[in-house]
Amino acid sequence: MRTSVQFVTAALLFSLSLAAHSQQAEVFGDYEVHYNTLNTNMLSPEVAQSYGIQRAGTQAMLNITILDKVSGEPIAGTVTATAINLTGQRREINMREIRDQGAIYYIGQFRIHEEENLNFKVQVNPEEHIGAPYTLEFRKQFFTG
Repeated sequence: MRTSVQFVTAALLFSLSLAAHSQQAEVFGDYEVHYNTLNTNMLSPEVAQSYGIQRAGTQAMLNITILDKVSGEPIAGTVTATAINLTGQRREINMREIRDQGAIYYIGQFRIHEEENLNFKVQVNPEEHIGAPYTLEFRKQFFTG
């Protein structure tokens, strides 16, 4: 069982590394927040199934990781996200926490359309952070083919 969990974790990390060119990070105080988006059809069927992610050209996912800036260790917290397209249609993205072998990810899945531009607003509140959540905003264009 442990070997299959290690395989799934390695496969997820590999799949996410395929989108490394789109991965970005922002520093907020003592924390570094990494974020990326990708079409779920880029995930292997095994990885998608093990994490309950629907693979489809019209589905994408948002991946957020909070790290301690000094140690590089993952930090738990609360993550909320919304996406708004250029016509003003708002989508709430339900984020869920995934813990796997010391890693902590926040993943949310959402529907996309061909050549759609989405403006993301993500609120990140690390577990031991006191004060208002950190906000990061970015835009991404998606292709369904």
